[in-house]
Amino acid sequence: MHEVTVGMKHLADYKTVIGDERYDELRALAAAAKGRSMVHINATAYGGGVAEILQNLIPLLRDAGVDAHWWVLDAPAEFFDITKKLHNALQGMPLELSERERSLFLDVSRENAAAMPRADVVLAHDPQAVALHHFASTKAAGWVWRCHIDLTTAHQPVWSFLRPFVQEHDASIWTMPQFVRPDLGSQRVLIQTPTIDPLSEKNRGMPIADAREIVKRLGIDVDRPILLQVSRFDPWKDPLGVIDAYRLAKRNVPGVQLVMIGSLADDDPEGAEYLAKTKAHAGDDKDVHVFTNLDGVKDREVSASQIVSTIVLQKSLREGFGLVVAEALWKGIPVIGGNVGGIVVQIEDGVSGFLVSSVEETAKRAVQLLKDAGMRRRMADAGRERVRDRFLITRDLRDQLQLVASLSRAHDRTG
Repeated sequence: MHEVTVGMKHLADYKTVIGDERYDELRALAAAAKGRSMVHINATAYGGGVAEILQNLIPLLRDAGVDAHWWVLDAPAEFFDITKKLHNALQGMPLELSERERSLFLDVSRENAAAMPRADVVLAHDPQAVALHHFASTKAAGWVWRCHIDLTTAHQPVWSFLRPFVQEHDASIWTMPQFVRPDLGSQRVLIQTPTIDPLSEKNRGMPIADAREIVKRLGIDVDRPILLQVSRFDPWKDPLGVIDAYRLAKRNVPGVQLVMIGSLADDDPEGAEYLAKTKAHAGDDKDVHVFTNLDGVKDREVSASQIVSTIVLQKSLREGFGLVVAEALWKGIPVIGGNVGGIVVQIEDGVSGFLVSSVEETAKRAVQLLKDAGMRRRMADAGRERVRDRFLITRDLRDQLQLVASLSRAHDRTG
């Protein structure tokens, strides 16, 4: 296990974004949590929503007076093959773990737990880190498990393997009430959606002229309409269905282009496989542009692509939350998203975008929006305000400060 280095942020910089009342509330909560220590643990320092959240949240916790740190598991490649299998099984695939796979998963958890730092509160993210508490010698800390994925159709044998480790925590955090497993027991359950940082490089915006120039350098015609999907190359993000929907829409709007951007993360061994499948499905269509972080397409390029896109797609089949939905809405771009998981709490259907359940419905809504600039503007305004109200990182900071203070007080009374 090793610590991730993060930059600096200042809560005062967010005052103009969130207003005086919310800023004052955060300062009061910070006073109650000041001096406490907190460690977040996840599987990777780059790629995916958890790493992106922690890169921005940890500096804000520190500025608020919490001694916050971010640690990442050290593990062999086979461990991430196993945890990807866990991820897929928890989202509904009927996959089984062999005894050898279970043993390796637990061995890696035991080894990482031995290297854990002490803290008042430890927050372990997702299946990769769920067993750390079981093996950790730091039993005095308040332990929380954070589930970022949709467990509504979890494959029961795999959930039954993980459930005892979840139940050992003092609390668990879920994105939606529907994700909470009914057999979890009496554990303290918190419902908290993920959030985006409006002042990060990806979300603070840029002049439209700069964004257009960056996207032009990627070989995309910025004078024609653009459909954009930003996500991992993963079966649950349905990249092949996105291409099919684009092709249907193109029959009605011949000039439309499709841009697909994804990161290849350390903990996602399927990424390269689905990237290859996506490129093969696109074939020789010059209006389908596929990029990854290995092409040098990172936060600045993603931001520019979102800013110049006509519509953002997030046609997921399963989705824990989907930060890219909030990112696009914050930039004033309407989103067509799968009617699943955390997407449904971000998009008000027909108000800030559309929720869809098929390739055909995606194409139909895309054509509707491509042909109606007034509707796009109305949805853009509604979407940005919804994000400001519910999905900015200052709300996540508020939840974390409350958690640190409450668990620390509980430990003080019993410790």
